Amino acid sequence: MEGNNSIIVGFDNEKDDSLSIKLRPAEGIKNGLFVYLNGYIDTYNSSFFQKKITQIIEKGYINLIFNCSSLNYVSSTGIGSFTVFLKMVKPKAGDIVLLEIQPKVYEVFQLLGFSQFFNIKNSLEEAIAFFSQESPLLASVFPLVITCPVCRKCLRSTRAGRFRCSGCKSIIAINDKGEVTLG
Repeated sequence: MEGNNSIIVGFDNEKDDSLSIKLRPAEGIKNGLFVYLNGYIDTYNSSFFQKKITQIIEKGYINLIFNCSSLNYVSSTGIGSFTVFLKMVKPKAGDIVLLEIQPKVYEVFQLLGFSQFFNIKNSLEEAIAFFSQESPLLASVFPLVITCPVCRKCLRSTRAGRFRCSGCKSIIAINDKGEVTLG
C-alpha cells in the first residue's frame, strides 16, 4: 500500500490483521479524503482504528468519506470511534460521510440510535454532493413526512439516509430530494 504512505508519511508502518485502511484523495472536496475500510471494528482493534484516523485528521483532512462497503461488522465501541472523529472534525468546519454501509452494520448504528447523527449515503455521487456547495439547497426539502412504501405508515425524516420503518421494520432509503425507495 505505497499509496497510503504517499498521502500520509508512515501511515502503513502499523497494521492490524482485522482491519485494513486504504486512503485516496477526494478530488474536488476541500481537505477531503476517501477512507476505504475492509474487515471489522470491535473492542480489540478500535484503538488502532482511532489512532489511524486521528493521524489523518491531524494532517488536515477534515472532510472524510468512509467507504464501508467492505466493513463486515462494527461493535458499539467502533461506533463510538466514529463519534470521536465527528467531534474532532466538526469544530474545524469538517464533516464525515459514511458510504455504502452494509445492512447488518447499518442496523447496529440504528439500534444504538446513532444513524441520526451521521451522514449516511448510498452512492459516491451523493457523498460528493454532500460536500459540494449545492448540498444546503438540496437539504431544504427536510424535515419531510414520508409514507412507508410497504405498510403506508406516515414517518418523519429530518435528513436523507437509510431508516427502519417503526411500523413494519422495512429499511427505507430517502435521497437528498426526498424520494423514497426500499433500502
